[in-house]
Amino acid sequence: MSQDTHAPLEPHVSTVATLDPCPTADVRGDTAQGRLPLARRADGLLGSVIDSSTSLLAAQKHDIVRFAMGAPAADVTPWELFRDIAAQVLDASSFTYGATEGEPHLIDVLAKYTAGTSEPVHEERVVITSGGMQGLDLAFKLFVDPGDLVVIESPTYTNGSGTALSYGADLLEVPVDEDGLDVEQLEHLVRKLARAPKAIYTIPNFQNPSGVTLSEERRRRLVELAHHWGSIIIDDDPYGLLRFAGEEVPGFTQLMPEDPQLFSVRTFSKILAPGLRVGWVDADPRLRTLIISAKQAMDTCTNVPNQHVVAEFISRGGLDDHLSFLRNEYRTRKEAMREAIQEHLGDRVRMTDPEGGFFLWVTLQGPDAAVSSQRLFEIALAEGVAFIPGPALSPSKQFGDAFRLCFASTTPERTREGVARLTRALDRARAELA
Repeated sequence: MSQDTHAPLEPHVSTVATLDPCPTADVRGDTAQGRLPLARRADGLLGSVIDSSTSLLAAQKHDIVRFAMGAPAADVTPWELFRDIAAQVLDASSFTYGATEGEPHLIDVLAKYTAGTSEPVHEERVVITSGGMQGLDLAFKLFVDPGDLVVIESPTYTNGSGTALSYGADLLEVPVDEDGLDVEQLEHLVRKLARAPKAIYTIPNFQNPSGVTLSEERRRRLVELAHHWGSIIIDDDPYGLLRFAGEEVPGFTQLMPEDPQLFSVRTFSKILAPGLRVGWVDADPRLRTLIISAKQAMDTCTNVPNQHVVAEFISRGGLDDHLSFLRNEYRTRKEAMREAIQEHLGDRVRMTDPEGGFFLWVTLQGPDAAVSSQRLFEIALAEGVAFIPGPALSPSKQFGDAFRLCFASTTPERTREGVARLTRALDRARAELA
């Protein structure tokens, strides 16, 4: 995967919209009431460009094909079944405080469901979380002190790297290629810095945003390096159950079973529905009390009614059929997007070919590479299509010639229309440069 080799262009100020996180108010200056005594960590609280796209798109009045947010489409979410389950299982116990570690029935169901899989869940290692993001927050809260070195992929899911920054981490961006995180380059960079990383944050399967998968060889070497350095591997895997092509690659929980240096983050957001806000972490049992204490300072407990709905959905045997449906659907949607891009853009771009998950990573080629993907976003939004520009997926704002497309959230017909609109936007952006 290429990074920018040309000087980045200054973003054009658009009258349409720009994809920026919520602006931070200047609250440190003098006011009539005096100076606000913010903590130093407030400077490390970064808004999410990805999440801000939801509000931005909601404000638009014209039709938009939405390749931006990484969310399941409404037409593949079993919301009617959730509604029916809720009507049957919710009672008074669903509307009071629950156990911080999670509802016992959900933990039991999760353990039984995964017992026959390659990555079984053991009850003593699990804490139910409010989505995957809370799992990442718990990981960085437990392991990262200000000034600690944290390895991240480049490009990466910047909600994750932003959480590390909020705890004062120093980030080391390591390139990603067709085989995932470049572990050889990681070794070189760590040797050059003469600093061992405290944590290694990786999205091993169908990575967000690139769609690539970390190879088995690199996973094994990363485990060796983590043991050598004394680093925690933060294994963020929202998409692992959504493989629709290729062969399974052993997960970290298989390569380092019961290993105290592995902290795994999982979520139902990508396989059921993000609005449920239900996920879990799998970690050394000795950490469980600490994780519970940290979570109690956040939200006391994960949404209890939704835990009951998820547990019942799984216990009725609905998850296997749903996953099978999703895999077939997402394969079709990915192929439709790649075919449309090839038809409309041809060799003007290079794109990844994921074997699962949600995302394609597209890099502009030739003369088009001079187009800023941020400016392209602004024009594309006016044309009626949205995506996430590359710099939003790099803390150091690299990848000005690239962008992320989510194929999971649109039908093949809408995808073809969206790519046609994207092509018109790229033509307009090229004309501006002239």
